[in-house]
Amino acid sequence: MNAAIPPARAPKRKSRPSENGGETVLETRSARHQEGQHLRKILPRSAQADWTPLPERPDPVALLVEQGQRRIPSLLPVRYARMRVSPFAFLRGSAIVMAADLAHTSSAGPMVQSCGDCHLANFGSYASTDGLAVFDINDFDETYPAPFEWDLKRLGTSFILASLENGLSDIQAHENARIAAASYQSEMARLAPMSPLEIWADRIDLAAAIEDFSDKHTRKAVKARLEARLDSARAHFGLVSFDKAVPKLKVKPPLVMRLPGEDATIREAFDRYLATQPPERATLLSRYRLKDTLFKVVGVGSVGTYCAIGLFATADGETLLLQIKEAQESVLAAHVQGPAFANQGQRVVAGQRLMQATSDIFLGWTHTNTAEQPGKRRRFDGANKQFYVRRLKDSRLAAIGTDVAQEGLDDYSALCGRALARAHARSGDVAMIHGYLGSGDGFAEAIANFSAIYASQTRKDWRDFNAAIDRGDLPVAS
Repeated sequence: MNAAIPPARAPKRKSRPSENGGETVLETRSARHQEGQHLRKILPRSAQADWTPLPERPDPVALLVEQGQRRIPSLLPVRYARMRVSPFAFLRGSAIVMAADLAHTSSAGPMVQSCGDCHLANFGSYASTDGLAVFDINDFDETYPAPFEWDLKRLGTSFILASLENGLSDIQAHENARIAAASYQSEMARLAPMSPLEIWADRIDLAAAIEDFSDKHTRKAVKARLEARLDSARAHFGLVSFDKAVPKLKVKPPLVMRLPGEDATIREAFDRYLATQPPERATLLSRYRLKDTLFKVVGVGSVGTYCAIGLFATADGETLLLQIKEAQESVLAAHVQGPAFANQGQRVVAGQRLMQATSDIFLGWTHTNTAEQPGKRRRFDGANKQFYVRRLKDSRLAAIGTDVAQEGLDDYSALCGRALARAHARSGDVAMIHGYLGSGDGFAEAIANFSAIYASQTRKDWRDFNAAIDRGDLPVAS
């Protein structure tokens, strides 16, 4: 069994006391790079390929059932139906399973703010405040401090599974996982000599990144789609209609629905969010009023959590769409030491601000204290929930990432590896990680080998999951 190195045992930086006996002196970039090189003696890079399931490995179906107890019961059949589609869909919905497995893999020591659910579908494009289309990680529900390797291993596994489902060979699937890790390694090498301020400001201009795609067809097709979708926000993402200049959200049953009995709960949460904003954002938001709310089922792993959209409008009918999403404890929290948050929405917001180069100005967190009404049966239980709030993502622009993946997984894997390295570099020790990774092929090959092994385990888990459904152990929506 591989023994993970928990944060308490992670190699500590050598430092010397300052002359006044206060804070320790910061180490130079060169010294931290050498410490990273030393970590190779503790954990060879080739050992990153190792993974063997524990004899007493928790049953994946049991983990999902336990997690489902904290979800909306009526939506669990939808979640399981989405996970049943393919091994990759199962991976997307089973972050809790892989987190438990990664906790028993070896790690070199450097910690980062981890995405926690790092697969290829959780990357995408969005418009920055200056109108530039940037590419980045776009899902942070499970974000938490963790060994830097964990995100890479989950990302590589997703490329193995997606490649095979797209009809590619085992060799090409392995190569796509290797490309993601090699791109991460190359980006860390580029960032390592930069100052913290330079790293913090670094971002990926998607239009410029497209120009570097190796496949001419992919480059041309994705570029055309990006140009066509950059102005899609003006269409309100297809969710808003106007009746005599009065905006209203569109209902799209059964997954985008109006629940009048829950409207008060969501309005309470939005009111608390508005009341706790800093002065500059409060001034901006004071120009709008909440006009309408809808409940929306999103993603795969998120299905069953409490999620709604709020339509805000000015007196002249100009609109702002905010999403409120339930935040539960990260699947990583049971396996690593990390900060404690009174509100899990704050955990998500803090993680997103740490990892994203261009973050949403409306990010915030809130909660509800709505009590149950005696004798009333609720479809959703919005009482005592913790949420984070963000501007609703432009799904058409975000889907550019999916389009790239469909056009050419090799180009997309390189882009995702680059984005992940940039996100990790903001919170982790870039010089130390670069020192450990080095410039050879050993680390990337090891991550690809791990990904292939774990993808096989995921396919087995998916078959067992389907068997549980066939036995009637898990409910599935038609």
